[in-house]
Amino acid sequence: MITLSIDGREATVPAGTTVWDAARGLGVDIPVLCHSPKMDPVGVCRLCVVDVGGRVLAASCVRPCEPGMKVVTDSPKVEKQRAMLTALLLADHPSPCVKERTTGDCELEALGQRYTGAQQTAAKFSTSNQTRPHDHSSKVIAVDHQSCILCDRCVRACDEIQCNEVIGRTGKGYATRIGFDLDLPMGNSTCVSCGECVAACPTGALTNKTITLQMLPTTATKNVESVCPYCGVGCAITYHVSERDNKILSAEGREGGGNDARLCVKGRYGWDYSSHEQRLTKPLIRRAEFYPKGALSNETAGKPGKNARVDYAEVMPAFREASWDEALDLIASKFLAIKHEHGPRALAGFGSAKCSNEEAYLFQKLMRAALGTNNVDHCTRLCHASSVAALLEGIGSGAVTDVFPNAKHADFILLTGSNPTSNHPVAATFFKQAIKRGTKLLVVDPRRPQIADFANWYCQIRPGTDVAFYNAIMHVLVAENLVNHDYIRDHTENFAALKTQVAKYLPERVAPVCGIPAERLREIAREIGRAKNMMVFWGMGISQHTHGTDNARCLIALCLMTGNVGREGTGLHPLRGQNNVQGASDSGLIPMMFPDYQLVETPAIREKFEAAWGVPLDPKRGLTVVEIMGAALKGDVRGMLMLGENPFLSDPNINKVRKALSSLEFLTVQDIFLTETAEFADVILPASSFFEKLGTYTNTDRRVQIGRPAITPPGDARTDWSVLCDLSTRLGYPMPYESPEQVFDEITTLSPSYAGLSYANLQGGGKIWPYQPDAENTSASYIGEKVLFGVSFPTASGRAKFVPAEFAEAAEMPDPDYPFVLNTGRVLEHWHTGTMTRRSHALDALSPTPFVEMHADDLAKLGVADGQEVTVKSKRGAIRLPAKASRGIQSGSVFIPFHFREAAANVLTNDALDPYGKIPEFKFCAVRIEA
Repeated sequence: MITLSIDGREATVPAGTTVWDAARGLGVDIPVLCHSPKMDPVGVCRLCVVDVGGRVLAASCVRPCEPGMKVVTDSPKVEKQRAMLTALLLADHPSPCVKERTTGDCELEALGQRYTGAQQTAAKFSTSNQTRPHDHSSKVIAVDHQSCILCDRCVRACDEIQCNEVIGRTGKGYATRIGFDLDLPMGNSTCVSCGECVAACPTGALTNKTITLQMLPTTATKNVESVCPYCGVGCAITYHVSERDNKILSAEGREGGGNDARLCVKGRYGWDYSSHEQRLTKPLIRRAEFYPKGALSNETAGKPGKNARVDYAEVMPAFREASWDEALDLIASKFLAIKHEHGPRALAGFGSAKCSNEEAYLFQKLMRAALGTNNVDHCTRLCHASSVAALLEGIGSGAVTDVFPNAKHADFILLTGSNPTSNHPVAATFFKQAIKRGTKLLVVDPRRPQIADFANWYCQIRPGTDVAFYNAIMHVLVAENLVNHDYIRDHTENFAALKTQVAKYLPERVAPVCGIPAERLREIAREIGRAKNMMVFWGMGISQHTHGTDNARCLIALCLMTGNVGREGTGLHPLRGQNNVQGASDSGLIPMMFPDYQLVETPAIREKFEAAWGVPLDPKRGLTVVEIMGAALKGDVRGMLMLGENPFLSDPNINKVRKALSSLEFLTVQDIFLTETAEFADVILPASSFFEKLGTYTNTDRRVQIGRPAITPPGDARTDWSVLCDLSTRLGYPMPYESPEQVFDEITTLSPSYAGLSYANLQGGGKIWPYQPDAENTSASYIGEKVLFGVSFPTASGRAKFVPAEFAEAAEMPDPDYPFVLNTGRVLEHWHTGTMTRRSHALDALSPTPFVEMHADDLAKLGVADGQEVTVKSKRGAIRLPAKASRGIQSGSVFIPFHFREAAANVLTNDALDPYGKIPEFKFCAVRIEA
């Protein structure tokens, strides 16, 4: 420790602490422009100068403390220096700049107010005859080089926080300015529009166009602390809201959550869909003359010529407006009639991972207690059902064993079947930061993700060969004695069976199957075996296969055999897709389990819920998403309730889904827009968007956070939880809750994992379950158990179980008629079926059109130019869309994003199921390409 004097006050700090940080610790404000505590100091602007020992004016952000040092931060000499520097920077600064006019927080102009003579002095140095350019090429960020003071905060934010490395300097002398890539316009560069540079910029050099267009004074706004409505990272956000117009104006990252105030393009710019003109505002009932259903614009989904959204003018005449009482009475009467005539199992419900924990809990409770069926599911069936099945089987819990920010404690990261820079961009920043600090990265994926640029090893395996690849890795670990025998002995069972299974997966035999040379397989296995802490992250490239559970079993075995569970920087992390897919599953929105993964078939558990809910419950597990659609097609399921789901675009084999939806006797859709699925509905209920309601959401790290209402629902739209309660009462099962908080309190009494959580202690950044404060964990900094299973596992034996997996081919292999393998997924700017993001002005402008990505050599063989339209056909249907040449995809493979109605990828995909997780095979089917 070092002791020094700052303005006559003694400070004791660790060695290496800068003078600026030491002063801040005493509450001393030293002005800065180039410095931010989140980034490495560079001492560019010199505003933070202090007097050190009366001898030198030193930049405090880069000057380390020394024993006995005497520092003065506010002497006349220091203040004169700062005033002159401020004047020089103001000399050519447009005043007021765009930032000062719109948000009122230009840091340079604030210093001009602090040093009152600086503005007058600045006029003497002005070179007003010289101007630097503006750059409006980006869809979301405006660049004003004249306002730039070359502080480099944007450069370091891009390099050190987001790790995108797009921004640098270009030019000489007065013409020096920031540049993007090789001095391209920002909109033509590799910028991913995360807005981190805007958040870091102290002046109006970089501003959000969304704010610039509003031009509202800060007095007309309110700030609302909430979370992001998109991916499972669950970023903490502050929304700036116009109370006058009931609109969100902007969003910025907030400290306290797992994102460390970072955001991606969707979180920062994708909120305006809530105010879109196509919001549903009144209940709608189908007119009698528009039966049978399914003859509207949905028939053209996936065919050329249709634009991104449902044609309201075409569809709306099929419905008439109704009151809430009329709509809810009709729904209740129809559901009760189906239940009476055909039994409870003739009814089914799809809930939503976009809704809150409270809404998920109420939805499954309505289906089970009011309608008497376990036919209730949500999109977890389409993303990580196989992962959860394998995790429950292997370690007794479907949750992640360590949080993604703990990647900084790993010395080896395996990232497989995932494209985090598009799907989980903020989590990817933590991975990239770890890699820059020395963590080794292995990326395994048939389609090269952008993060492979940071990898030590990238293995472009052949599609569908994951089990063979990982069995070969484990073969080497066993053969070369690189396993953790002590961990296997003390914490696992069934290792002998795994050894027997992987013995035949000799790398030389596996190499021709997976496409990775045998020596590379051995090299990677040895690195894994030598790693002290390995963390495994995976996505839907692992789970969305007919052998997805086997894929996950291999990853679990890999961590267990090397002892990589139960410590910081180790363990298993299936990156959750939607913002609340973890919480919706926790809350019981799955057909075989009550809340907190308690099996419906276990008598003691069922009796517990029967006592709590006061009605008998179905003892048999229900149908899953794809099984429900199959049952509807056969007439076994006759009525459905859908909340915030759009299976017409999200489910595989859309033509089959169309027939299933058309076969239903009665369908109710509760949503914020007239989705493609809602076109089939008998009743449509106008729901509330994420930004209009109170509730909790659980992210991929098990972090439970509160989402707060920023605006009010439009028209007669109502909050989802209140609609569910009202409907349940009309079904004969009253649910008289007065608030979401009351619902959450009930969840915590029935879900051991959520015990101890409350709205009171979830304020700020939320808590991670399990939350178990004790004598050692009572401080305010304790947020819950980040790392699980350090001692034992929640299995009957307390041990984790090795489950061997045998390699098998996909359900549908290529043949001469369908020679290509189709893979589907997301793009950075869009989200699932595009219901929200394609109604966000910024996101739709950044990524307006679908595409099929193909290897350039394959396009050349077909005689197709980059950008030319092609038809993609499978055994289930065909779509037409532009081709996009790429070297990141294997020859013989194609990739199509599934967000675009006019080229719906799921027209093509196979609805074959994994036998364990009941997840469809989105990642592999055979297609052909025609010019």
